[in-house]
Amino acid sequence: MNTAATPKAQVPDIAAQITFAMRTMGIPPIPRNYELFYEAYIGANPALTRDLAALGNRATQDDLDAIGEQYFRNPTRVFETAHSKIVAELDGLLRLLKQEQNSLESYNKLLGETYTRINTKSTASADILRSAIGILTEATGDTMAHGEKTVESVSQKSQEMDEVRKELDEYKRIANTDSLTRLANRRAFDDRLASLYTQSANPALTALVLIDIDHFKKINDTYGHPVGDKILATVATVIRANVRKDTFVARTGGEEFALIVNGNTPDEVNMICERIRIALETTPFKNSKSGVNYGPVTISLGYSMAGDCEDPGELYSKSDIALYCAKNTGRNRTRFFEEGMKKDFSKSWLIYKR
Repeated sequence: MNTAATPKAQVPDIAAQITFAMRTMGIPPIPRNYELFYEAYIGANPALTRDLAALGNRATQDDLDAIGEQYFRNPTRVFETAHSKIVAELDGLLRLLKQEQNSLESYNKLLGETYTRINTKSTASADILRSAIGILTEATGDTMAHGEKTVESVSQKSQEMDEVRKELDEYKRIANTDSLTRLANRRAFDDRLASLYTQSANPALTALVLIDIDHFKKINDTYGHPVGDKILATVATVIRANVRKDTFVARTGGEEFALIVNGNTPDEVNMICERIRIALETTPFKNSKSGVNYGPVTISLGYSMAGDCEDPGELYSKSDIALYCAKNTGRNRTRFFEEGMKKDFSKSWLIYKR
């Protein structure tokens, strides 16, 4: 994103452009296809973008589903498989418990019949007791063995269901992680941003920071995408190293990053932003083999406070305006949103929501 050079009349409507691209290629506008084109449009995964472009106008739904399975798997299929496994395990567990119930009912019936025989005075007491002890001993042993087997089976079923849970947790982690930088991705960012006004204990001390690498297109055009990918990974590492562990850090687009910072005043957030900016400005970006220097690599940052906004959309818009002002006034700087900033550029966060 190069916000400094984008006048208001030329601000792209991302949703419209994605829909137009799908229509041009004859792609059905269903949610999973839109997700593919969205990921390709924001440039978060160059390999996905290239594979999708290579299909041209010959793409079939099977081709698109294969690409989706390769890069972020089909969530519907994952959850359907997990659902089937859990249903099967619960069905087996219910059968075990039913068998255990039947076993206990038979044992109780036997106890009742034995008691009746012991209570009958017409038969020799010694014979009754011998017979009763033998019957009860055998029945008790069988019932205990059956119970132990049931406990073992229930434990196994529980372990198997726990494995399904772990599989779903791992899928969620992968689905919410950017493959290049290992940061949270746009999907995870959208979820976290949407939750700020429902889960945050103190939105007044929560800030949204938007970050954009300066002149990144020039870096890609000059040195190629492999070098650009390495720079993106390094930028992500520097950002992560200069914030607290509890700070939410995401890669939200090609060269765009975001922070959600909790528990800090605007001045403290500014100090965090400046620490990141200076750290990157002074980080060497050099090829150790060829000696080619790719740097310096700088970033622009814009932020606003959640307590000054009514909802996630307004928070995103204000931070984006602040970022635009940072880039439009020279780049390599941090700007805090202030009333009166030029509002001729603003992307709505809502266009990213799916």
